[in-house]
Amino acid sequence: MLSEKDRDLIALLGENSRMPVATLAKKLGLSRTTVQARIERLERDGVIAGYGLRLSDRYASSLIRAHILITIAPKALSQVVSALERLKPVTALHSVSGNFDLIAMIAAPSITELDQIIDQIGTLDGVERTLSSIILSTRISR
Repeated sequence: MLSEKDRDLIALLGENSRMPVATLAKKLGLSRTTVQARIERLERDGVIAGYGLRLSDRYASSLIRAHILITIAPKALSQVVSALERLKPVTALHSVSGNFDLIAMIAAPSITELDQIIDQIGTLDGVERTLSSIILSTRISR
C-alpha cells in the first residue's frame, strides 16, 4: 500500500524524473536518505518500472494528435494489437469497454500524415470500424 508521501514522490518524479533527491526531500519535507530509500523501495516493488522522456510543450504542441476508437472483429484482438504496435505514430493503445474495443492514441507532424495513419488503421485486417477525434488542446496532463 502506498502512503500519501509515496504518491507525492511519484507525482514529483512524474513532473521531472531527473529532479535531485535533495530537491525531492525538500519539497516532501523528508530527509535525503528517507527519499532515497522510498525511491529504491518503489523501484524494487515494481511501482516505479523505469524513467522516461517527456517532450517539451513546444515540441508536443507541434504534433497533431488524435484518439482513434476501434471496433475489431471477433478473435482479431491479438492480430490488430500486433499491427498497431508496429505503427510508430501509435503512442498508446488502450482496451476499453463500450461500443469500441480499443482506443489508439496517435501523433503525427502534419494533418496529411495523421490522415494517412488513420486510413492505414482503418484498413488493417480485423478492424471493422474506427472513429477519430483530433485533440485540439490538453487541459490537464499529469
